[in-house]
Amino acid sequence: MTEQEKRLRLSSTLYIGNLSFFTTEEQIHELFSKCGDIKRIIMGLDKVKKTPCGFCFLEFYRREDAKHALMYISGTRLDDRIIRGDWDAGFVEGRQYGRGRSGDRFVMNTEQSMTAEGEDMARQLSNNCSKSNRMIDAFDMTPENDL
Repeated sequence: MTEQEKRLRLSSTLYIGNLSFFTTEEQIHELFSKCGDIKRIIMGLDKVKKTPCGFCFLEFYRREDAKHALMYISGTRLDDRIIRGDWDAGFVEGRQYGRGRSGDRFVMNTEQSMTAEGEDMARQLSNNCSKSNRMIDAFDMTPENDL
């Protein structure tokens, strides 16, 4: 088992994709907090406009809550789009967020696996999205900063 696979098995972080560019952090929090307490939400942002890029990362306090979010919320509709979720290995110093088993692949400036069609679309989008500039902590939801 690779280190990436080990981290995925223990992770409480999810990659959420196919979000509308108009979906807010508050909407994501409202929807996913039904499954458990969220530690933080990290939005993908356009590097130039600093506007949402259609994905985010959700870190739950407990893996079980993240599992429920994948089971019950991934595949539902938010802002007229069917959202999709996948496990993410989470943050490790020297490596930013990547998703799934193939988190070592670098596509659309996130480390993720895609079909050839998705990779073509990702190349087009990568002109606007930058890994280093698009991730911000939308919420710091440690217990003392809870909403």
